[in-house]
Amino acid sequence: MAPKLVNFAALAGILFLGACTNPENVGGIQDPYETLNRGVHEENRNIDDDVLRPVSNAYGENVSRPLRRGVANFASNLSLPGKVVNNLLQGDLEGAVRNSFRFAFNSTIGLGGVLDPAYEMGLPEEDTDFGETLYVWGVPEGNFVELPLLGPSTERHMAGRFVDLFTNPLGYVIESPANYLVIGANALSRIDDRYEYSETVDSILYESEDSYSAARLIYLENRRFELGAEVSEQEVDEIDALFDDLYGE
Repeated sequence: MAPKLVNFAALAGILFLGACTNPENVGGIQDPYETLNRGVHEENRNIDDDVLRPVSNAYGENVSRPLRRGVANFASNLSLPGKVVNNLLQGDLEGAVRNSFRFAFNSTIGLGGVLDPAYEMGLPEEDTDFGETLYVWGVPEGNFVELPLLGPSTERHMAGRFVDLFTNPLGYVIESPANYLVIGANALSRIDDRYEYSETVDSILYESEDSYSAARLIYLENRRFELGAEVSEQEVDEIDALFDDLYGE
């Protein structure tokens, strides 16, 4: 077995066991690290205010939307082989086939993924990650954590983020300097997301009474919804009330 794959297997095992140390708290919030998390959140908000928000505004206002979409499509297309791996690990053969065909079509007739003809052909992306794989395997959510630069997460999702660094087969094929193009496209895609959703992000970070609690609530309930976990009526009401407060409705 290649050294990289050995390292991946060891890392996956360690993170898998670590994520199992806390029981699932369905419909609730486990945040024993709140004091530390709030400090990280404040630093993240300062970085957003000083760097990310002005950079994303400059990018969005000076680069045409079709070009920005092309870069985002390119980055998304390169992530598909990793999603196929996770589809297979989850036993989702249909999703793996769909993402494989999507990658094949967009990489060829879509000019390397800059265009998205697969969507027009009825092949939308089956988004997934190793955090979802852990969920399917029965690994509990764990505690809430706020990660530097990456923002809100859970221990399970955090473990998944690290493992996802190793699950994309393209990472073992694309070498320097081509890999820098991939990194740059991913960075620009995130900057574009910040611009496209600036109204909502700004409302949460700068207009809510407690931006940490607001971001935590929105992340947890959105993540649980994405995974197909049960979301209670109380949680839905909490989200509705939060957005009513943010937008003055």
